Amino acid sequence: MTNEGNKYDLEERTAKFGEEIIKFSKKISQNSVTLPLITQLVKAGTSVGANYCEADDAESKADFKHKIGISKKEARETKHWLRMIAIATPELQEDARVLWQEAKELNLIFNAIVKKLKK
Repeated sequence: MTNEGNKYDLEERTAKFGEEIIKFSKKISQNSVTLPLITQLVKAGTSVGANYCEADDAESKADFKHKIGISKKEARETKHWLRMIAIATPELQEDARVLWQEAKELNLIFNAIVKKLKK
């Protein structure tokens, strides 16, 4: 999903993730089941990077911790919506799996940051 040069640039990585979520969402056929799932996925998936940017510009350590915590939660929520979409649209399961893996990695990164802040 990310090239090696940007793998550790979290702002770029989360922005690319949001872009990939948008592209993926456009592939999903729209019906009464998928429409709410698409909305939730786009909100959560693009929020990961937005909250990371806010954390990066935090006004205090507490503000940073709060925004990183939101990024962590949004990455985890994105995994949930990808799982639901994989069930609703089995033909997109492989694409969903790739994005799910990236969401998992981002969640783990943010979790590690939160744990380090608690020390």
